[in-house]
Amino acid sequence: MKRVWKSWLKDSTFLYCVIYTIVTIVNSIAYLAAGTYYDPSGNWHEIDRALIVLIGVMAYEMAVKIPVRNTLVRMLVTYVPTMMLCFFYVCLTGFREPLASSAYRDIFINYTGLFFIISIAAVIFEKKRGRQLHSV
Repeated sequence: MKRVWKSWLKDSTFLYCVIYTIVTIVNSIAYLAAGTYYDPSGNWHEIDRALIVLIGVMAYEMAVKIPVRNTLVRMLVTYVPTMMLCFFYVCLTGFREPLASSAYRDIFINYTGLFFIISIAAVIFEKKRGRQLHSV
């Protein structure tokens, strides 16, 4: 277990915590700026956010670990299944409560935007360090 912790779990846990915290703070600031002083979706919204961030961290780990040399292909191989997983999760939330008419568009825009921002940052960071994006 110690080897697993040092090899990828520690970094993934740290990344998850940082992204979840930033997204929660940004969301809270947006609500406060709009004059809403409580989260109207309550605890389910927190669970939804946690699971979407988990999918994002899984995508990052996939992008780093998949042994594909072409960066564009590696990003696509990572993006497509994780985006489909996000859509599936949104579909499942429809069984819990009615979905907003823009639910699928919202998750597409938010996930895609964050995915590409992190992908670009990772590529720039790794090129500056002079090594490949994947560790295999």
